[in-house]
Amino acid sequence: MNDCLFCKIIAGEIPSAKVYEDDKLLAFKDINPQAPVHILIIPKAHYDSVNALDEASAPIVGDIMLVAKRLAEEFHLGSGYRIITNIGEDGGQTVKHLHFHLLGGVKLSEKMC
Repeated sequence: MNDCLFCKIIAGEIPSAKVYEDDKLLAFKDINPQAPVHILIIPKAHYDSVNALDEASAPIVGDIMLVAKRLAEEFHLGSGYRIITNIGEDGGQTVKHLHFHLLGGVKLSEKMC
């Protein structure tokens, strides 16, 4: 996707503060953090959102969850953290590339909106 912000980050056209990378995923610090630890975990393959997944592509979510767990350990979030994905405009999605937010480092509010 030529105009996708995250695809440009994956391609190295836009710099990011990478904290993890493998052949399928990239994780980097959010430029507008909502918590002391705010990391975005994205697949390198472009999917607009969870709604674009099918049975063949759904395992990427499991890979993302395992990387989120690994990063939570690495960033010492043992007392708790949150993993969020936004889907569609009403869900608060601003970048149309599947991504998950890993948030922690502070006691998070129980309120979700």
